[in-house]
Amino acid sequence: MQNRSIVSSCVLILTLNLIERVAGFYVPGVAPVEFSKGQVIEVKAVKMTSTHTQLPYEYYSLPFCRPKNNTIVYKSENLGEVLRGDRIVSTAYEVKMATAQSCKVLCHDPYKPMLWSEEESKLVASRIQHHYYVHLIVDNLPCATRFEMLDTNQPQYEHGYRLGFIEDGTPYINNHLKLILKYHTEDGINFRVVGFEVVTKSIAFSDLTFDGNSCTFPEKPKKQEINLQDNTEILFTYEVLWEASDIRWASRWDTYLAMSDAQIHWFSIINSVVVIFFLSGILTMIIIRTLRRDIARYNKDEDMEDTMEETGWKLVHGDVFRPPLHPKLFAAVVGTGIQLFFMTFITIFFAMLGMLSPASRGALMTVAIFLFVFMGLFAGYFSGRMYRTLRGNQWKKSAFLVSLY
Repeated sequence: MQNRSIVSSCVLILTLNLIERVAGFYVPGVAPVEFSKGQVIEVKAVKMTSTHTQLPYEYYSLPFCRPKNNTIVYKSENLGEVLRGDRIVSTAYEVKMATAQSCKVLCHDPYKPMLWSEEESKLVASRIQHHYYVHLIVDNLPCATRFEMLDTNQPQYEHGYRLGFIEDGTPYINNHLKLILKYHTEDGINFRVVGFEVVTKSIAFSDLTFDGNSCTFPEKPKKQEINLQDNTEILFTYEVLWEASDIRWASRWDTYLAMSDAQIHWFSIINSVVVIFFLSGILTMIIIRTLRRDIARYNKDEDMEDTMEETGWKLVHGDVFRPPLHPKLFAAVVGTGIQLFFMTFITIFFAMLGMLSPASRGALMTVAIFLFVFMGLFAGYFSGRMYRTLRGNQWKKSAFLVSLY
């Protein structure tokens, strides 16, 4: 008994020790990053996207300001990020933790603006016409643009910031960014980034006033027009504003997860659902009436069953268990369906457990592709099993055929 109590005590101590270790465990790449005040924080660009074209572009596909010495650093990416079109690159923005920055020129000499050629100007104008958004990240947290709904006056957020806008047929670019960053700290020494908003503004070069590398502009400046007939003189500027926040690091993604898509066409969705149910009801009534009529005729003519020719639903019962003309093809299609079903089910299950965090960019697609390949084993097994059930002799070829569909 004494030995058992000693063993039980050892097991209890070991269990408590493991619990303490697990309490401090973080998934690699998802652990919080702490910064000290004044520490440099990288601002990276992900890509440019549009809901009108569904075609992403790299950040530097347009003539934006490049970092010092023209050194562009690309971040290594996983398979899911590559398939999503993400190309995470460094930018020329200089941001320091909990340190506000007034209007500052992003790159180049303040007195010598960038010159976009006619071709470059038309390219930027084309992206603006297609409503492209630019996506930036700070500490793996994407930027968001805040706006208010007219009917509810509730604040809403959308991913990224708009590249520009069009007024009276003239394209304008948002060349000034106000980066609003939020931090959370417990001890006043270690800071964590918990929010990233962007406020855009279009400011013509002629309305900018410079003092060294700093700049000022009037409250209502002229907008930066894109000249489609000649070179465009433009200068990119930015400012940084830090705000203390009670949001903890673990909850910093709540704002993005609660984003609502204002482009959801609820009327069309409801209309489609109603039509589907209506047509399903009509087909169900027709089938039931036909089946009842056939059954009533069969029961009436039971005495003449041997001489009566089979009609109606009796013609179906002979085809239910009859092997199809192409059993290999049928078994391969069923196996592929099982493969897709299990891939979708397991992916959704892991997502429900919270293991596919949105902070792990591209993880969802990577897991889905891995599961699709792995589930090919089960698809081949079920395909060969069904082919043998249909009395086939070449079940190996049937299992191999699944990989070709």
